[in-house]
Amino acid sequence: MKKTSTRLADGRELIYYDLRDDSVRDAVDRRPLEPTVTTSEVRRDPLLGDSVAIASHRQGRTYHPPADECPLCPSQGERLSEIPDSSYDVVVFENRFPSLAGDSGRCEVVCFTSDHNASFADLTEEQARLVLDAWTDRTSELSHLPSVEQVFCFENRGAEIGVTLGHPHGQIYAYPFTTPRTALMLRQVAAHKDATGGENLFDAVLERELADERVVLEGEHWVAFVPYAAHWPYEVHLYPKRRVPDLLGLDEDARTEFPKVYLELLRRFDRIFGESEPPTPYIAAWHQAPFGQLDDFEGVNRDDFALHLELFTIRRTSGKLKFLAGSESGMSVFINDVPPERAAERLREVASS
Repeated sequence: MKKTSTRLADGRELIYYDLRDDSVRDAVDRRPLEPTVTTSEVRRDPLLGDSVAIASHRQGRTYHPPADECPLCPSQGERLSEIPDSSYDVVVFENRFPSLAGDSGRCEVVCFTSDHNASFADLTEEQARLVLDAWTDRTSELSHLPSVEQVFCFENRGAEIGVTLGHPHGQIYAYPFTTPRTALMLRQVAAHKDATGGENLFDAVLERELADERVVLEGEHWVAFVPYAAHWPYEVHLYPKRRVPDLLGLDEDARTEFPKVYLELLRRFDRIFGESEPPTPYIAAWHQAPFGQLDDFEGVNRDDFALHLELFTIRRTSGKLKFLAGSESGMSVFINDVPPERAAERLREVASS
């Protein structure tokens, strides 16, 4: 992997990740852009104890542009985009309309491929490995920013999810706090460790899932399963078999196997509802240990956390979506219409040839 860092016309950082070591990235952003002005602010809810990002400047962000005006495609001639060069393998750049900025963290866009009509599932194993390397590198770099406590790499895919740009891409949020979801897991880890005299909760869960009927696919270093208490109609968790706290902890064997396992999983997701259905909308989310102090979780350290990827769709059956209505939105109590055992069975049925 070759990494080349440059600056866009408004001062934002852009990084090329290339498969070839001899790639030259010296194209200049020719757009007449003014410096980016953001109004991002993090406010803490005193009743729930969580944080909310207030980012009013995002109201003006790019919304469903036609394909020939996509800002994530390479620049061609006088059609100038967020990527100055005429081609790329993987690109990461600071979001022009960030939810978090300055002392409130940082937001980045990850373009998986220059092919506008592709998806992550269409990547080769070599390309998918490059994305993994980019996620890992950005996790490392962002973790050293003084305002950052947790790094979250994720992909929103599909209009049903709320995606406003059709080009295959993901995002990275660098939060200035430990997110509520992670804090819940850490509290459970601490409680389990105390109750069992030191047993790790993630290890216990993984051991149980490996022995159950909800395993979807398994490699030498990774395993994917539908969790016992899945929240979403089709939800899969992908774990490395050797517990590590973050992407930086993966060894070379796990990194080498990841593309094959993950691409197979994504391709199965696109087959859940049949070949005649539109591509399955999904969210793919990496859960990593926070980089800040864990003083609020007595007896727990970073190595007690287990890196894992959560992949789920809001489509519950052909042509129907799972909406977060009263119970889910008002009380955070999910009601799942698809038994996890049936979801796992379906994902095994649609194995690609």
